[in-house]
Amino acid sequence: MDKNKKYVIDKKVEHTMQGLEKNNIYACYVETKEDVIPKVLEFLKEGDKVSCGGSMTLFETGIVEYLRNGKYNYLDRYDPNIPADKMDDLFTDALSCDTYFSSSNAITENGELLNIDGRGNRVAALIYGPKSVIIIAGYNKIVPDINAAYDRAKNIAAPANAKRLGYAIPCGTTGKCMKCSAPAKFCSLFTVIGYQLPIRKDRIKVIFVGEELGY
Repeated sequence: MDKNKKYVIDKKVEHTMQGLEKNNIYACYVETKEDVIPKVLEFLKEGDKVSCGGSMTLFETGIVEYLRNGKYNYLDRYDPNIPADKMDDLFTDALSCDTYFSSSNAITENGELLNIDGRGNRVAALIYGPKSVIIIAGYNKIVPDINAAYDRAKNIAAPANAKRLGYAIPCGTTGKCMKCSAPAKFCSLFTVIGYQLPIRKDRIKVIFVGEELGY
């Protein structure tokens, strides 16, 4: 990466981390996706009950595959052997995890986490339930403010995921939010985490990566 561009990105990450920490959300930075797992290991112990939300970032950083190594009690939402009618049971069980992994659709420089969901299992876990939440995010998830966060979620994250998953919804075809009411839409829920109470300080941990990751 060009050193001047990296300087700008590093300053943006630094400012965003300060915003998160002001809101009692732990924040740290690693240079590359290969650095993510060594960092994550600082927050895990063998035998922990863990799960994750849907996320391309978790695949790109190797987290999903790593959690399958047998050291953890992993509730694997991607296990093809889980019947569709049992998936809600897994999502509910995940709310009692020791650690829950996710990314975020957008993170503001003020330290706010904005996320969209269809079923609601992912945003529910981010808000309450798991003892610890680890969010992994490329620098591309950083936006100036909450309005930009909504725009990013609706016009980048949602269309890209609709295309990836083959959902027959308008944004997957047009590449932008069409304010639809399609039965299969997965942007039915928007949540903003803007602050953690002192008694829950650092429950949510954000690991920024100096690369573009996910949608």
